[in-house]
Amino acid sequence: MATFAKPENALKRAEELINVGQKQAALQALHDLITSKRYRAWQKTMERIMFKYVELCVDMRRGRFAKDGLIQYRIICQQVNVSSLEEVIKHFMQLSTERAEQARSQAQALEDALDVEDLEADKRPEDLMLSYVSGEKGKDRSDRELVTPWFKFLWETYRTVLEILRNNSKLEALYAMTAHRAFQFCKQYKRTTEFRRLCEIIRNHLANLNKYRDQRDRPDLTAPESLQLYLDTRVEQLKIATDLELWQEAFRSVEDIHGLMSMVKKSPKPSLMVVYYAKLTEIFWVSESHLYHAYAWLRLFTLQKSYNKNLSQKDLQLIASSVLLAALSVAPYDRKYGASHSELENEKERNLQMASLINFTLDPKRESREMLSRSSLLMELVTKGVMTCVSQEVKDLYNLLEHEFLPLDLASKVQPLLTKISKVGGKLSSASSVPEVQLAQYIPSLKKLTTLRALQQVSQVYQSMKIEMLSKMIPFFDFSVVEKIAVDAVKYNFVAVKVDHLKDAVLFGNVDFESDRLCDHLTTLTDSLNRARSLIYPPVKKQSKLGANLHGLAEIVDKEHKRLLARKSVIEKRKEEHERHMLEMEREEEYRRLQLQKQTEQAEQQRLATEYSRREEQRIRREIEERESQEVQVLLQETGKLAKRKGKKPLLEGDKLTKKDLLEYAVSEQVKGRQEMEKKLQKLAKTMDYMERAKRQEETPLIEQTYQQRLVEEKILHEHEQLKEIELSRQHHAGDLQEKNRLSRMLDNKAIFRDRIVSCREAEYNRLRKEGEDRINQLVAMRKREKEIKRKLLFYIKSEEERLTKLQEEEEARKREEEERQKKEEAERKAKLDAIVEKQKQRERELEEKERLRRDALLGKTAEPPSRPTDHVSGPRLSEPVAAAAAASSAGKYVPKFRRERAESLQAAPPEADRWGRQDDRPPHLSDRWRSDDRRPSFGGSGSRLPSSSSSWSSSRSRS
Repeated sequence: MATFAKPENALKRAEELINVGQKQAALQALHDLITSKRYRAWQKTMERIMFKYVELCVDMRRGRFAKDGLIQYRIICQQVNVSSLEEVIKHFMQLSTERAEQARSQAQALEDALDVEDLEADKRPEDLMLSYVSGEKGKDRSDRELVTPWFKFLWETYRTVLEILRNNSKLEALYAMTAHRAFQFCKQYKRTTEFRRLCEIIRNHLANLNKYRDQRDRPDLTAPESLQLYLDTRVEQLKIATDLELWQEAFRSVEDIHGLMSMVKKSPKPSLMVVYYAKLTEIFWVSESHLYHAYAWLRLFTLQKSYNKNLSQKDLQLIASSVLLAALSVAPYDRKYGASHSELENEKERNLQMASLINFTLDPKRESREMLSRSSLLMELVTKGVMTCVSQEVKDLYNLLEHEFLPLDLASKVQPLLTKISKVGGKLSSASSVPEVQLAQYIPSLKKLTTLRALQQVSQVYQSMKIEMLSKMIPFFDFSVVEKIAVDAVKYNFVAVKVDHLKDAVLFGNVDFESDRLCDHLTTLTDSLNRARSLIYPPVKKQSKLGANLHGLAEIVDKEHKRLLARKSVIEKRKEEHERHMLEMEREEEYRRLQLQKQTEQAEQQRLATEYSRREEQRIRREIEERESQEVQVLLQETGKLAKRKGKKPLLEGDKLTKKDLLEYAVSEQVKGRQEMEKKLQKLAKTMDYMERAKRQEETPLIEQTYQQRLVEEKILHEHEQLKEIELSRQHHAGDLQEKNRLSRMLDNKAIFRDRIVSCREAEYNRLRKEGEDRINQLVAMRKREKEIKRKLLFYIKSEEERLTKLQEEEEARKREEEERQKKEEAERKAKLDAIVEKQKQRERELEEKERLRRDALLGKTAEPPSRPTDHVSGPRLSEPVAAAAAASSAGKYVPKFRRERAESLQAAPPEADRWGRQDDRPPHLSDRWRSDDRRPSFGGSGSRLPSSSSSWSSSRSRS
């Protein structure tokens, strides 16, 4: 990253790099300077650097660099000089637009240029080859190579600028201008996808403004200027959406405009509302919502009549006719007949939403169909005076369809009126915001209404009618269409009609249909069956026995107990509800008290403010009176001087004169002076008129004489020029004949030369065509080989992948089998070890039991006093382990290894007694687990030693 002491150095360095063709390095140098934290103070040089920076970004189509640079420059000059940011952004958009238009003009020039060497050839071989290979036309290819990249960059420019300016209150006008230019871009080049994205971007910007209200430079939507800019942007968005026929996006734009109008209670401009309702009429007509279309037309008519002062009577009549025809186009029956509850709720919500869009207030608790309906709309047309403004043909049509009763002649009388109405329409001269009005668009709906009225009136008079006669009564529809219209009318319970094709007749009146008879039929059948059952199985009378009366006593008691428990719970709930109600009443009372206190404080503050404003007004009034008195004195002095100058009597200073009297006096003096001047001018004009008339009377004969003399001179000159031209023509003709005779000898040579040139060019053309065909064949063969190689390579890769996958699956299966086998062997080994341990424990228990029995037997034998105590003492100690081991081995049972080794050692080396008749009393070996220090022999009787030794030995065994 290069560092510069001053920003001017970076600008010079960038210009040097641009001069040597290194635009990328120059752009990087300027980008490093702009994004550096070292240069955060705005100065005029930074603006020049940004101009150069955006020029480089546009030349190289670097949208990301441009966005980063503009964001950093916004941080630099947001609080210092925001107009500089505005100039840079305008320059950036202008450059992008110019380059896009330049690319488009270049593509058009390439398409229109005549770039062929031979005028007889249709296309060059290179063009033919390129068109065969690429499969696209020259214009599409030039657009893709030249126009599309620049259009993408221009679209990215608009998005970048909108993103930078989205929350800047100081550049709201520039934000609106950018949005308008982006809308025009989408309209000019039919960019529907980009238009949807642009609408979503602007919609998200507004949502973020309402969501994050604590931003520093956030625009204030409550300000009239900001709101007007946002409304103008949304109205332009609505216009472009309707022009591009994006009706879903147009409806969302309408919702955006309505949301903006709901945010601020102030009503928008009438001109804007005219555009709003005009576009609503188009949207509702396309969506076949004829009722809302008619209501939108009514609002449009009201606005035009109230605010458009230039509206002519013809235009008003055309708008009123459109309103009435739109109201008549609404279906005369209600579509909620037979609808489910959810459908009715959805329709009610939809009516509330549409009524808010059309600016009609509905009560959501009432049935909204009663408010927005065809009958209420027609009544409102009458009350608002629309009927007085419509044309006579439309008024006659309204009377025929709504008030007259002509069952047989209705269609025949309506048809000529429809023919006249279809020819009425055109662009309104005094209402530029209203689109072109064509009454012919209502003709199909009016024909359908005429058919419905005819069916309704005929059904009131006739019970049946031939299909042929009904077709003659309705001449503008086939009977199949009439039948479809009748089916819809019957579906929504408008008329009762049944078509009998076998009899070739139409039946009218209260015809019972299967769907209408079903409920009554089932009810009647149920009542009949109940009466028949009561006759077949009469009800049995209750027995009067005591057992029968007490049969359900336990059940009655249980029910009564449950009823009492339920009553108790109800009473508890009522108590809780009463307490909750009392608590709420206390809260409401406290709230009302606080509200009353707040209102009292507000009233006191308002009284103080009123008193302060009254005092201020009195002070201002006194100051105004004092200032006026001073001005009166000054004017009095000036009028006195003026009167003395003109020789008139001045006003007396002692008179009580006001400023108003002096102004009237000055105005009267000015009027008198002006009248005197006008008299002088009239006198001067009269004098000049006399002089001018006399001068013209004297110069008239002189002018006529000069004119006649000029005619004679021009006639002589014309004859002389004509003779000269004839002589020159004769000379030219003689020279041309001599030249023809001289060149007639070269005709044969000319033909030979022409044939030679044609043959050479034909041979050259054949050679080039053959070479082109050979190259095409080579390209085709080469592509076939490449496809074959690619196919084989793909097959090899696929087979190799399948082999590797199979090997991997086999390896995984082998690993799983190995793990299962190891687990199984581990389980078997553990089970064997558990069995061995259990057997060992069992054997130890058996050995302990035998040892206990043997010890009891030994204790019984040694009850007598011994002759040699030392022998008795040492004998059991030495022989117990040996005896136990021997007994276990003789019994064929398992003996632990340490016990067998101890027994063998004792048998091999018995203890040696000393000559004093006692054994060695040295401490036992450390490896002996069955002996301890307390079991050493002591001098004394054997009766006191044997039990202790036996008990200690058994306790050590039990511990082990």
